[in-house]
Amino acid sequence: MPDQAQNRSPDADLLLVGGGLANGLIAWRLRQTHPDLQVLLLEEGAAPGGNHTWCFHASDLDPAQRAWMAPLVAHRWAAHHVAFPAYRRRLPGEYACVTSDRFADRLARDLGPALRTGCRVDTVTPTQVTLADGSTLRAHAVLDGRGRPPADRLALRFQKFLGQELRLAAPHGLSEPVLMDATVEQLDGYRFVYLLPFGPDTVLVEDTVYADGADLSRDTLRGHIAAYVAQRGWTVAEVLREEEGVLPIALGGDARTLWSPPDGVPRTGLSAALFHPTTGYSLPQAVRVADRLASLPTDALRDPARIASAIRQHASAFWRDGAFFRLLNRMLFLAAAPAARRRVMERFYRLPAPLVARFYAGRLTVLDKLRLVSGRPPVPLAAAARAALGTVSYNDTPAPAMPPLHETRK
Repeated sequence: MPDQAQNRSPDADLLLVGGGLANGLIAWRLRQTHPDLQVLLLEEGAAPGGNHTWCFHASDLDPAQRAWMAPLVAHRWAAHHVAFPAYRRRLPGEYACVTSDRFADRLARDLGPALRTGCRVDTVTPTQVTLADGSTLRAHAVLDGRGRPPADRLALRFQKFLGQELRLAAPHGLSEPVLMDATVEQLDGYRFVYLLPFGPDTVLVEDTVYADGADLSRDTLRGHIAAYVAQRGWTVAEVLREEEGVLPIALGGDARTLWSPPDGVPRTGLSAALFHPTTGYSLPQAVRVADRLASLPTDALRDPARIASAIRQHASAFWRDGAFFRLLNRMLFLAAAPAARRRVMERFYRLPAPLVARFYAGRLTVLDKLRLVSGRPPVPLAAAARAALGTVSYNDTPAPAMPPLHETRK
């Protein structure tokens, strides 16, 4: 007797596993560009997006991308600030914020029944998903947006943080974000405080560090935030919410298997190394991948091989273009002692504002790259040269274990 499960009609044309930023944007964008495509987005939690704040510079995206992302933006500012012991600086250029609440509300409204929450997935194949309760969902194609980059394939360091959204007893006086207040004590690496003013008396305060290890000491970071808030003379009326993150910073590795996984299911997001090599931020790449898939004809979006090919081409080109950033990361983490990394960033933020913007957008010119490595480096020259090759750490101390730093070119 024929297997009824195998003979039934597919539950979706494209089934997206994981309702994080990458898959959420893909589902939302395809609803706009391919309304006849049957998309199904599965999220294990109660809502897509988790508990996050995603920010980006307007120059990270092109005008068309900024336009279709506009409904997801909760806050915008005309500029941002940085602060170091030697100077403070305001950098013009729009900075925008997508909150997970805004993201979840918009996806729920626009996707309707195409979004299913509380779906715990057991196994995936290129055309089928088995849920934890044993039921199955079939599709013409499956795309997996869960997980993080595997540590055995990439050499990683980390930008880790804990943030608290605070309602203060009086106005905080901030009109624009402070992306880096690096005047704070340097602990565990390059440490700074990140401030996003959401209202006259509401602010997100994140204690952040560029560190060698991924361990997150939550109580320590909460103590740092309390001390920083007190130092600024602010009084906390209420902690509205708390978020945390450990973002990957790539020094090198072999990324090819990330785009051609053994199970044949194409990946998106962090697990496909689609994040800025130096900041770990993934929103610009999530937007670009969503646009790349939206540009495909409808029949291609029902073909797992063509979806995998499109993502592989995009991800491999992005990895290749990121080689210079990974070189800079090796110099930051392997040539500078943790407490001395602030000098590297302090030097960087003295550069012209357009260069800083192109750095964050991942669109450095040849002249930009020459400018970044010219002059006297803020780390020992010999250590910088050796770190560029990925061979030693600061002060000739062996670096933490990591895979070889050969670069994938395909």
